[in-house]
Amino acid sequence: MFDFLKIRRLARRCQSAGRLDVPRGHPWPAIKNEGGQIHLESIRLYPGTRLWAHKGGVLAIGNGTVLGRGTEIIAWEKVQIGRNCLIGWDVVVMDTDLHPIGNRPLKNKPVVIGDKVCIGCRSIILKGVTIGEGAVVAAGSIVTKDVRPWSKVGGEIAKEIARVKAGG
Repeated sequence: MFDFLKIRRLARRCQSAGRLDVPRGHPWPAIKNEGGQIHLESIRLYPGTRLWAHKGGVLAIGNGTVLGRGTEIIAWEKVQIGRNCLIGWDVVVMDTDLHPIGNRPLKNKPVVIGDKVCIGCRSIILKGVTIGEGAVVAAGSIVTKDVRPWSKVGGEIAKEIARVKAGG
């Protein structure tokens, strides 16, 4: 009963939320909504997951997506994650630098992650990136450029390393 109430409290921070599946563990997932919009379909949030929508930001996560332990997603403009994605533990997805550098104004750019994408643990997806359907991001990758559908990328600055068979 206690977990049900905690899950319900998480859902109240969203504009819309399907069934949120939260396995037991600590720390409990956190959703921080500072005047943005958070739309979650039926997803699984492992312990330590943090979702943050800044004022005017939109965060949308599709049905069947799994967010691994310690994953952090920050939306100051827009972060859209498709359906049936697998996101490993300690992954960071952000559409902002969080603060301006020097005298330059802060520039945010949307992040779009397609359906059936797999992102390996401790990867970082930075602003302005689109990851196509079925793509695989190797563990520890820093993704700064778009990823074609059904391809694998990896490395410190992620580069395509192979093609993935569609549907598999």
